[in-house]
Amino acid sequence: QVQLVESGGGLVQAGGSLRLACVASGRTLSMYSMGWFRQAPGKEREFVSHISWSGGRIDYADSVKGRFTISRDIAKNMVYLQMNSLKPEDTAVYYCATKLAGRPSRREYEYDYWGQGTQVTVSS
Repeated sequence: QVQLVESGGGLVQAGGSLRLACVASGRTLSMYSMGWFRQAPGKEREFVSHISWSGGRIDYADSVKGRFTISRDIAKNMVYLQMNSLKPEDTAVYYCATKLAGRPSRREYEYDYWGQGTQVTVSS
């Protein structure tokens, strides 16, 4: 069993920055892919970014490319999402997830464990 807990969300003005963190417990995640997804009000959950266990394979949704940066600290069992130049359309609940087998993916159904989410609100 794996537990994921996100933190770092909050209210920020457009153009500002936030850094989300996700800590895992119950199992070391050093060999697993990690992903960030988000769900805005009234919308389906969507892919934001993912990172392979080695950090060598990283992907971003087009909507966040160039503004968000994913990273991980294997020793601390953590993954981060640095979000810069935030826009009101980035407002959503952000979730981290882990995929226990295979390559990192944009498909949320391939992820095995999810955190409870952290709210990010960007005001205009």
